[in-house]
Amino acid sequence: MIKDSNASTTTSSRSNVQVGRIRLRHRNSKASSNEVPAAAAEGNGNKQLLLLNDQNKYRSMLIRAYSSIWMIGGFIFVVYMGHLYIWAMVVIIQIFMAKELFGLLRKTNEDKKLPGFRHLNWHFFFTAMLFVYGRILSQQLVNTVTTDKFLYKIVANLIKYHMVTCYFLYIAGFVWFILSLKKKMYKYQFGQYAWTHMILIVVFTQSSFTVANIFEGIFWFLLPASLIVINDIAAYIFGFFFGKTPLIKLSPKKTWEGFIGASFSTIISAFVLAKFLGHFQWLTCPRKDLSTGWLQCNPGPLFMPQMFTLPGWLPEWFPWKEMDVLPVQWHALGLGLFASVIAPFGGFFASGFKRAFKIKDFGDSIPGHGGMTDRMDCQMVMAVFAYIYHQSFIVAQSVSVGMIFEQIVVNLSYEEQRALYINLGEIIRQFGEC
Repeated sequence: MIKDSNASTTTSSRSNVQVGRIRLRHRNSKASSNEVPAAAAEGNGNKQLLLLNDQNKYRSMLIRAYSSIWMIGGFIFVVYMGHLYIWAMVVIIQIFMAKELFGLLRKTNEDKKLPGFRHLNWHFFFTAMLFVYGRILSQQLVNTVTTDKFLYKIVANLIKYHMVTCYFLYIAGFVWFILSLKKKMYKYQFGQYAWTHMILIVVFTQSSFTVANIFEGIFWFLLPASLIVINDIAAYIFGFFFGKTPLIKLSPKKTWEGFIGASFSTIISAFVLAKFLGHFQWLTCPRKDLSTGWLQCNPGPLFMPQMFTLPGWLPEWFPWKEMDVLPVQWHALGLGLFASVIAPFGGFFASGFKRAFKIKDFGDSIPGHGGMTDRMDCQMVMAVFAYIYHQSFIVAQSVSVGMIFEQIVVNLSYEEQRALYINLGEIIRQFGEC
């Protein structure tokens, strides 16, 4: 009996071991099948499988293409409508971005214990909006209301006390925050306070440079924004069909083939696109007020065609020896180089940020693309560079009539401005008599 029981025990243990081995083999086979893409992404011999083994890539590409067509179509329509509509579009984009980022660190349980705390974030957001746009568009606002004496006085006072108004609005939010502090909620509240200010500095302030570019001429907004779109599309296409070598670990689907192909495509597109856009006065003229009419102006030297002699080392069969070039096209090469080499790091930064918070996208407002923040990460970096480049290398570094006029409006009362006008008239009359 003991032998039988031992035999049965041995048999059952052997069967259990065999079952365990079968299960282990099954698990290993499943694990190995699931780890193929990761191994392919990391292995040197199978890098060509990085983007080719994705069964849903054609479906995702189609969805992404449809969304891109709708976005580009809507973008073209807004640009056609003019400066104010583009500004409104930028504001809407900023609100969507703020909403996505405000919600990233939200905790429902804590929010329920802090009624009204979410409104504090939006108070800081709109205070920052008033401060930034008030400084950027003060001159355009003055030029819009100069024909009405009453509105002119109001606007002049608003501009004069604009900074102190925004400061006290911020202080009101600061006091509101201190009064809202609750025991056992301090860490969460201070975390939200710091997160709000990071959003304002990193996201809102950078993207607000876009508005400054718009009123310098739609050209200086449209060209940089288009180059980011071209670079993104070209990187996706080159990486989709030729991508084999991973570029950066933060974005596993980014490849060197896509990066290099997109760089060449973007720089060439910048040179060609600048010439096309430079022929439209509607795009090149700066907007000096807040009206919506079509603009006409004398094209500056940057938009006057010049003959450029092609280098002599080109082959004899090349059909062109000279070509018309707008001087702004040479500046466009610098913008294209930045858009293809540096601006993508805004996307890498966003990828690292999303990995830190273990999320795929910032939102789902754009099918195939993620949230609004996912589409604007590179645009923010590009907008700041375009503004700095324009102010450093395009705008003449001298005191202009507009700058003097702005100082007069901000710092002098109406009576002082009238006295200045009379004195200037006397001076001009005396010089005329001489």
